Amino acid sequence: MPKEIRHHIGARIKKFRHARGLTQAELSERTLVKYKYLQQIEGKNPPNIRVDTLDRIAKTLKIPTWKLLQPKN
Repeated sequence: MPKEIRHHIGARIKKFRHARGLTQAELSERTLVKYKYLQQIEGKNPPNIRVDTLDRIAKTLKIPTWKLLQPKN
């Protein structure tokens, strides 16, 4: 997956996480995604992310998974 797409997904996760009033640690705990990995996803050099991980994050944020993949408006 290209870096620009990974960065966009990370930014979307951060946006929705903030909208829900969650810290990275809280989101990590609720999704069972390691805290350091979540930091990397939202960071400057995001790793590839699996669809099942995106799905867990989206469900925790109470949004459909496609919203994390939605292009910039």
